Amino acid sequence: MILLPGTEQLDIRMPFPDEVKYTILGISILLFLIAMGILIWQVQKCCVRANDSKDLVSSLVTEDKSDLSGNSSLHSQGPRFKEEYAHEQVRRLSRCLSQDSASASVLNGSLESLEDQEEEEQMRGSLHFSLYYDQLQAQLVVTVLEARELPPRDFRHSVNPFVHVRLLWAREAENEEEEEDEEEEEERRRKEKSFGAPQPMQCVLQEWQSRLVQNSSSPAFGDQFSCAVPEEDVLRITVKLEVRDFDKYSRHEILGEVRTPLSNLNISYPLDLWQDLQRPRKDLVGEVLLSLKYMPTSQRIEVGVLKIRIISKSSGADRALYVRASVQCNQCKLRHQKTAMKPQWDVTVFNEVMIFVLPDSQVRECTIAVNVYEVHPEKKSSKHLIGQLTMGKGRQSEDEHWKLMTRSLRQPIAKWHPLYV
Repeated sequence: MILLPGTEQLDIRMPFPDEVKYTILGISILLFLIAMGILIWQVQKCCVRANDSKDLVSSLVTEDKSDLSGNSSLHSQGPRFKEEYAHEQVRRLSRCLSQDSASASVLNGSLESLEDQEEEEQMRGSLHFSLYYDQLQAQLVVTVLEARELPPRDFRHSVNPFVHVRLLWAREAENEEEEEDEEEEEERRRKEKSFGAPQPMQCVLQEWQSRLVQNSSSPAFGDQFSCAVPEEDVLRITVKLEVRDFDKYSRHEILGEVRTPLSNLNISYPLDLWQDLQRPRKDLVGEVLLSLKYMPTSQRIEVGVLKIRIISKSSGADRALYVRASVQCNQCKLRHQKTAMKPQWDVTVFNEVMIFVLPDSQVRECTIAVNVYEVHPEKKSSKHLIGQLTMGKGRQSEDEHWKLMTRSLRQPIAKWHPLYV
């Protein structure tokens, strides 16, 4: 043993007997052999994967070569074979997607056919009626004669029809004299830009209802109605006839309607008409200026009825208007309030606020229905629905006002809303 100068000999010995030393040496050798075996197995596995990838690449190369040779043959065969080959490749590549698209197209086609069938079933039927204007007595006579091939409801095999007749009168644009402030004019212009040309405003002159014929899809009515109409107003009248199915326990369903403007007809003699039923449409009869304010702390909604604009043949102290607002949640009426009666004018000013206390969960899901009624102070029991609107969740233009209310907390937001009947 060679020792460096300045160093001492160190005797390193393990304080174990020889049997323990040999045992530890054997265990270490065994662990080394196991590690080497695992390493060799992993190397072999990697080599097998590399060989498989080489085989896959070689197969792809051979396929590409065959495709290139096929393409060269196609180039020599002409454009017709090129097109056929291209179509074949497209069909091969989109084979998986074609099944899904085919099933989707079949499903869409079936849904469209079902919708078309439903529309045909709903709009099936025709109405026979007659119109006559007596110039001597200045009376308009409407006679409801019969209907044919009326469709029943889905859950019933029969129909109980009756006809609702309505005379709509439209004022000429040149005769309209309405005083509007700058805010109202700006609101109207913005509405025209966003929703297009506004629907002409009309008023209901008279309403009638024919007798009920039970369990008949081709009923005969024979009801005659008449009212006094000046001759200069005849050309501005549209006769609207709605065929409805009577239901004792729910709303009457509208099976279809017929509209006949009198401006293009000569009704100096009785004129019989057969017309097919069309899809029912609502008529614009006025506008309501409403303000909404939401108070989250006190959990209440303030609905302010500011103004109502309608057109009417007669206005003043003989007729009055009032508004009834109700809160609905999941098609259930929770609360309702109504304003005081005001004399009816072209623009009736209310400036009244109705307060509804609602939890936050109901505010997000509820809708508010506003109905405008006309009453005669002399006849307290009689009331007539002028028009109605519903605002809240999922109500298109009315929903915009609702969103503005929820964003502008504790601030009243005013907006004009159309009244339909």
